[in-house]
Amino acid sequence: MYLLRNKKILLVISIMLMVSLALVGCGGGNTTDEISTGENGEPANTNGGNITIGAKNFTESILLGNIFKVLIEEKTDINVTVTELGGTMIAFEALKNNDIQMYPEYTGTGYITILGHEEILSPEETYEIVKNEFREEWNFEWLSELGFNNTYTLSLRQDSIEELGIKTFSDLVNVAGELKLGATMEFVERQDGLPGLNQAYGFEFGDVIDLDPGLMYTAVKEEQVDVITAFATDGRIPAFNLGILEDDLNFFPPYFAAPLVRGDLLEQYPELINILNELEGKINDDTMAQLNYTVDESARSEEAVAREFLESIGLI
Repeated sequence: MYLLRNKKILLVISIMLMVSLALVGCGGGNTTDEISTGENGEPANTNGGNITIGAKNFTESILLGNIFKVLIEEKTDINVTVTELGGTMIAFEALKNNDIQMYPEYTGTGYITILGHEEILSPEETYEIVKNEFREEWNFEWLSELGFNNTYTLSLRQDSIEELGIKTFSDLVNVAGELKLGATMEFVERQDGLPGLNQAYGFEFGDVIDLDPGLMYTAVKEEQVDVITAFATDGRIPAFNLGILEDDLNFFPPYFAAPLVRGDLLEQYPELINILNELEGKINDDTMAQLNYTVDESARSEEAVAREFLESIGLI
């Protein structure tokens, strides 16, 4: 009798488990049967999922990564992580290895540093080349450009520019040997950086100091160096009373920013194309400089500034 009673109990438990599993398989009758819609009535991703956005190790790249993150999370069920990496090739290798699935990149960097082209072309030609060749070589997609051109420039204190009587890169030929340049390690090594710049203009600085991107502007402001390789959209240039010189030989290619995304991610989440392309032309040079300055000087997080910006232009 004892064994028979135990068998009956086990049979009841087995039936209850089977019923429970059947209910789970049906999704409880509510969640998976509803179709979620985002803004403008477009279907939103209901599968969730996780993606990682990479960023290079300077404010603008981290800020752009967070703009992508906030926009995606507001319009889909995807969970997004932004991870800070090193320079260009570290970020690109991470993309190839699928350690990250997208990152903000610049057309000139893709054209020269990654693809190895040398001829300086128009912004439109440069974009078409990187768009086509990245797709063919790696199945990576350049989405729409954000609108600003963060080209390199050379920046000095305004009083130094006036004292030296210089306006252009070519004007440095006679004085570069007396000046100390502050630059990132990547710029010192890249062909579209210091080596090519010296060759194109025929000057060579008296000393070159490797600096973190975040420290360059303070270093020139405090006269630890005389010249820095600045980013044209950095808000600290006017804030620190710095001036920039004209690239009169047009050495630097156009550096328009855009999301660079793995093609297989867009196959999995095709809605990301339209979502990220909502940023097309939404950030001009002045806006990007102001956003950078807000992060650098207000001690606010990149994500908070990104969210405020997206709200201000009505995208979230």
